[in-house]
Amino acid sequence: MIEIAESRPAATTTEAAAGRARVPYALVLTLLGIAVVVTATAGIAIGSVRLPFGEVWGILLHRIFPALVEPTWTPVRETIVMDVRVPRVLLCGVVGAGLSVCGMALQALVRNPLADPMLLGVSSGATVGAVLVMVLNVSLLGAFSLPLAAFGGALAALLLVYFLASAKGRMTTMRLVLSGVATGEVLSAVASYLIITSGDPRKAESALRWMLGGLAGTTWDLLWIPAGAVLAGTAVLLGVSRPLNLLLAGEEAAAALGLNVHRFRAALFVLIALMIGAIVAVSGSIGFVGLMMPHVVRLLVGADHRRALPAVALLGAAFLIAADLAARSVTAPEEIPIGILTALVGGPFFLWLMRRKAAR
Repeated sequence: MIEIAESRPAATTTEAAAGRARVPYALVLTLLGIAVVVTATAGIAIGSVRLPFGEVWGILLHRIFPALVEPTWTPVRETIVMDVRVPRVLLCGVVGAGLSVCGMALQALVRNPLADPMLLGVSSGATVGAVLVMVLNVSLLGAFSLPLAAFGGALAALLLVYFLASAKGRMTTMRLVLSGVATGEVLSAVASYLIITSGDPRKAESALRWMLGGLAGTTWDLLWIPAGAVLAGTAVLLGVSRPLNLLLAGEEAAAALGLNVHRFRAALFVLIALMIGAIVAVSGSIGFVGLMMPHVVRLLVGADHRRALPAVALLGAAFLIAADLAARSVTAPEEIPIGILTALVGGPFFLWLMRRKAAR
């Protein structure tokens, strides 16, 4: 059970949080940007067919500026880079950035450092939608059947959580968290039941692997919807950085400074749920990314969301690209679901964070 954090003193202001930054902000962004470029290059170059880093960049530059680089590679290698690996690496970056940004915003909204983007039950709703498509073999919309079903399940879960959490037109964080956890557990049980009763081992295995998270088979067509959702959502969150910062000082202090806390929270919960739904629809359920990355970034640049949101997006992108590279390299040619690796890293991190919070 996630415990709602106690109100912090009003002295916990944005300026104080920014003052605790241990590394110059420009240097942090530069290093994180380099990390994204390096991990992305490695993700494109390393695979069943290994490519030199220089050749990878040559292919990319030739596709963007044909006259700048003379092609010395085979058409097969260019196809591997542009049609197989680049979309997957870009989607990894989008999913990692989106989960991390949502995690940071959600931790501010519920004022709890242990909150995770999967808290609202949206991931479980998306899982039920995707499993239904796999088990019933629905293909009315071709390749878009699964992501659209997952997105529809996410929206249905969001509506259910809001219905359960609302009372007399108002909603408290405690009711929202409890409703999200309960709804998520029920929907997870429904997805498991559908898999067990499917009667087809191949469908059951496919659904189970999707539930564990993975980005295999990514195409350019599947990239644009989550990319647009993450970019638009992150822009909105950057625009409301000041209200998010006010919540760090406590609900009473934020309300005294003119923030309608309940309305602001409701709007932001809808935004975050829509972002998570778009992400989970194409990647499956990937946990702990939104829990870990915000804490690492706060140690580097402080808690001011104007500074922290761009940094956490870059760190999340680099982390998930690296995790995906490990998932398809550790047991090659077999591929480990990426959700397993993030859980192996995130589980110990969660326990360390919980003990650190208890010690304080």
